[in-house]
Amino acid sequence: MSHTRDEWTVLSMLKRTTSYFEEKKVNSPRLSIEWLLAYVLDVKRLDLYLKYDRPLSVEELDVLRPLVKRRANHEPLQYITGETDFYNCRIKVNPNVLIPRQETEQLVELIRKNHEHSEGLNVLDIGTGSGCIPISLKKEFESWKVSAFDVSEEAVELAKENGQVNNVSVDFFKHDLFELLNEREETKFDIIISNPPYILFEEKESLDYEVKNFEPHLALFCESTEKMYGAIEKFCSKYLSKHGVLYLEIHENYSRDVESIFHKQKWVVKPIRDLEEKSRFLIISGS
Repeated sequence: MSHTRDEWTVLSMLKRTTSYFEEKKVNSPRLSIEWLLAYVLDVKRLDLYLKYDRPLSVEELDVLRPLVKRRANHEPLQYITGETDFYNCRIKVNPNVLIPRQETEQLVELIRKNHEHSEGLNVLDIGTGSGCIPISLKKEFESWKVSAFDVSEEAVELAKENGQVNNVSVDFFKHDLFELLNEREETKFDIIISNPPYILFEEKESLDYEVKNFEPHLALFCESTEKMYGAIEKFCSKYLSKHGVLYLEIHENYSRDVESIFHKQKWVVKPIRDLEEKSRFLIISGS
């Protein structure tokens, strides 16, 4: 990016930085510079196409350059801009939480469809991260009482911030799934949701560079499928109401393993595929 500044228009920035990102083998090179440029200019990505000839000011270039450098180092776009869109919300993200995924939006949509006429449900999200699941549900269903916990203090702080940004009231608190709830939270839930850490440590090397080097390992990896989902099963046997429903996001390769953990304890398990036809969700209820 060493050209004189009067050469830099939106179009030349898009073209040259796309080539630069291609050289650096950055994922989605064109999208990356569109995303960063739209962020710096505070416009929608599509609006860039109406501004091809717009020159960039010195100030804008000064803001953009370090962001381009970070992206060239393969840092995820969402961490660079500090936010992302999820379902019906704008969610702040940082390296203490996972970047919300499209599959998780599908999970929210599944819950919304299945309960769209239900009023006043008591809902809990386990391992909430950025808070994207409970916040988007509370936005859809104002009458629901929504709570969520995470083992990470930093995640809980960010989730609370996201609740405020999106103007919803969700009870976020720090808690470890492997321990019992204290009396303040001890109650029965109509819906429990979890998208827990489900990647095994031995799979680390097969992950995309951006994921394994930038996203929080606490939120990605679990010791074993058995241990993680076994703890969720135990938790739900105590805290899920009689006619309650558990929604899980799972690793496509371990769907059978997770199903068997719940089958053994006589739960009714319904597997659901994601939009890419991968085994991604389980809907679980009492027998």
